[in-house]
Amino acid sequence: MQIDALALRMRPRAPLEAADLGVRLAQGAARSLYACYAVVYLPVVLLALASFDVAAWLPPIVIFMAKPWLDRTILFVLARAAFGQDTRVGDLWRARGQVWWQQFFLSWTWRRLSPWRSFTQPVYQLEGLTFGKLGTRVRQIRRRRKGAALMMTTAFSISETCLEVALASLLVWFAPADEGLGLIEAFWAGEGTLFAWLSFASYAAVVAFIEPFYVAAGFAMYLNRRAELEAWDVEQELRRAFAA
Repeated sequence: MQIDALALRMRPRAPLEAADLGVRLAQGAARSLYACYAVVYLPVVLLALASFDVAAWLPPIVIFMAKPWLDRTILFVLARAAFGQDTRVGDLWRARGQVWWQQFFLSWTWRRLSPWRSFTQPVYQLEGLTFGKLGTRVRQIRRRRKGAALMMTTAFSISETCLEVALASLLVWFAPADEGLGLIEAFWAGEGTLFAWLSFASYAAVVAFIEPFYVAAGFAMYLNRRAELEAWDVEQELRRAFAA
């Protein structure tokens, strides 16, 4: 990694301060980030919708399981944004083999249950290590930072749940006064297709909005951890000094 080309000013930060930096990075790259994210997210939503015929509870599970695979596209855009590069859909398409199909099985299976997946995902996707070296590198990155990464994941999970409930409740708040109570009872009883469709629509909308910020927060925590391990701040200052 050519750290002198980073558009971010790297210095040791507290883990949650680094997560905030990641959110800012996602905000700055929002146009290209959401454009590329939509390319992979919309087909997953269509796949989830098709599973309604199998079971009403299955569509949210499809999106839930797809998150680590979706995160690969988000991380691809964020990694380029960290170096000041804009990403177009064409750039994503040319890199589709690396982004979409590498580690495909692992992304859809055990990595889904990792409580710090956005923090360690850059190791799997960006460092180009062999399979035998990945475990050692992940443990090194994760050492003494597991708690902060778990806290960040928990915070985003709670935010996702709160936004989902708030979005679903809009149907009740905007319903006519004589129908609102019946909608609340139907929602909490979980009966009929109304509950299934409303739950899926709100969950899909919230994941579409919040997942890029979660990945960005983990990516910035990863960069911060590497700055701690490899003294990037010192190296960048030396490079600037010698360049001058």
